[in-house]
Amino acid sequence: MISARSVTIVAMFAVLVTLQFTLRPILGWRAGIDFLVIALLILAVRVRPGTAAIAGFAMGLISDAMSPEALGAGALALTIVGFAASRLKSAFFAENIGVNAIFIIVGKCAADAIFLLAEQRLGGGALLSQLLLWTPLAALVTAAVGVMVLVLVRPTLERRRQ
Repeated sequence: MISARSVTIVAMFAVLVTLQFTLRPILGWRAGIDFLVIALLILAVRVRPGTAAIAGFAMGLISDAMSPEALGAGALALTIVGFAASRLKSAFFAENIGVNAIFIIVGKCAADAIFLLAEQRLGGGALLSQLLLWTPLAALVTAAVGVMVLVLVRPTLERRRQ
């Protein structure tokens, strides 16, 4: 029997992945919303580390297909972030909105840092500018959207106490 919680997580995951490839390119922001990181982090705190790593790897490969010159960088970044988020959930994760926002900010910054270092396209000042200016701005925007998503689906995601 499939629970309403599982259906909500799968539907939210599908919507966020779809938004990554439909809405994000239309917006064209330099510090854009990373719907894949939001989807991965929401999923990662609710599944085992291996499942989170596989989901991150699959999502990374899908995102890498859009930029073949950096093939593998996104897969590496999202695999590490998914695995780490799932491992850390027991120590740091709570259903507190502030903690979730910080969790998304750290996850987005880590994913961007790993991606930028793995793809080796930027160097020197451009890399520092990206890591110190644009990545934190994108992380803040991503966290704001992630918190809105969590607020919308929170009633369904909460475990019922008996």
